[in-house]
Amino acid sequence: MLKTGIYVDAENIKMSGGYGMRYDVLVDLANTAPSTLLRANCYLAEDRERTSRDVEYRQKVYYYHDILRQCGFKIIKKYVRRYEDEDGNVTTKANADMDLAIDALLQARNLDRIILLTGDGDFIRLVTAMQNMGCRVDVIGFHNVSRELREVADSYLSGFLIPGLLPIQDDHVNGEGEWQRGTVANFNADRGFGFFRFFRMENKQLKPDTVFFHLSKSTLEGDYYFQDTTRIFEFRIVENPSGEGGRSEAWDIRLVKEP
Repeated sequence: MLKTGIYVDAENIKMSGGYGMRYDVLVDLANTAPSTLLRANCYLAEDRERTSRDVEYRQKVYYYHDILRQCGFKIIKKYVRRYEDEDGNVTTKANADMDLAIDALLQARNLDRIILLTGDGDFIRLVTAMQNMGCRVDVIGFHNVSRELREVADSYLSGFLIPGLLPIQDDHVNGEGEWQRGTVANFNADRGFGFFRFFRMENKQLKPDTVFFHLSKSTLEGDYYFQDTTRIFEFRIVENPSGEGGRSEAWDIRLVKEP
């Protein structure tokens, strides 16, 4: 079995489109054979000044922390610090990068696989250091992920593409059919159709799949969006009653927007 550790740069993930991420889905992903979860660390910021005076905020924050612990995560907090310059401008800082890097390096000695959730290019050297220790490093991010970080990782996967990791918002779920997120596998601009590539979760394993789409089922103006294979789309998979053999198709196609 591959001994696996998860390290979540929670503030980076939250600010880059991953707000509301399901940590239990991460645990299932790490426990997929032949992998077993050994360590799960989440690094986040807490504003002690606000939690001390705002009861509603404190309850919300601590409830969130309790959920993470119930999923099996150890929480490592970095408390917000405030700095005032000579003009009276106040800035805040709560960076847990160093804590994550030190913990990951020390614990990697007993791990075979690292799942790192971040888009921060500052972790490039950490990734290569853990690879040199013999660990496989898989990176998961959302928006604004460093290109160099994606390239140095053993694998990179957008968190948007992992089923259930980031639930599709309620205002996007009207109509029948199964909602998915995917990228363009190929597109015929002259004929206005193509195929999306997406993932299904079967027995806690990611299984790639494809589905046909036509521009007539898109909510977007123009076809240039579909010529970029890095863009991520949301769509509803339905069986087209007028299609041959009830073929599944992607309808109500929309772009996943950056924050």
